Amino acid sequence: MHPYEILRRPLVTEKVTRQGSQNQYAFEVALNANKVQIKEAVEMAFKVNVVAVNTSHVHGKERRLGRTKGLTPDWKKAVVTLQEGQKIEVFEGV
Repeated sequence: MHPYEILRRPLVTEKVTRQGSQNQYAFEVALNANKVQIKEAVEMAFKVNVVAVNTSHVHGKERRLGRTKGLTPDWKKAVVTLQEGQKIEVFEGV
């Protein structure tokens, strides 16, 4: 799997913004990606050193439109901890 297929999008929420001071950044990643692949993808894409990767599987929510019920897709979240003194510039402008 190509590293740019692993990282889907950066997550920019209030919680993730607060974690930026602790050198932690969050991404939506491919469901079948493991921690080693996520680490390599972040290091290649942003030229930083990754210390730790924590992942969680987020289940889709039930949505309704009239009588029809449906589910939003499941997705995987990865919280990446960088080496002290490094940062990812994508999150700094937000």
